[in-house]
Amino acid sequence: MPNFTLKACVFLAQTDTTVGFVSQNADKITAIKQRPSYKHYITAVNSFHTLKTLVRIPQQHKNRVRRSTKTTFVMPNKESYRVIFDAQHLLLLDRLKWVFTSSANLSNESYDETFAKNMADVIIEPLLNPKEASRIYKLGTNTLKRIR
Repeated sequence: MPNFTLKACVFLAQTDTTVGFVSQNADKITAIKQRPSYKHYITAVNSFHTLKTLVRIPQQHKNRVRRSTKTTFVMPNKESYRVIFDAQHLLLLDRLKWVFTSSANLSNESYDETFAKNMADVIIEPLLNPKEASRIYKLGTNTLKRIR
């Protein structure tokens, strides 16, 4: 059995929104997706408490962030976060606390299951069909803007 740690692996898993690559190593996901390195990834967290340890949430938006499901928030520091409530996805997140997440495809391409399975270190079954992407909101100290 190969010697590896959970934090260095790229998982292929059914996330709360789609089939995606999940890892704590953004560089590995970037290499797999052949994506420009300057683009940021969504950070999925297992709880609101974990999110508060990573970033300061503007006071006016705390309740919105806490209660929103399948919604990504771009914070004032330009990093994006999503609190996960899906029980299946939380099985992995509860062990890692936070992960970078991205769709399981090449950059600007559609989902290809064969490609995704070949690129992942660990595959977490079941993999369902890709669903609709999450909503994205950009939070300012006093503003809220819908991006997707």
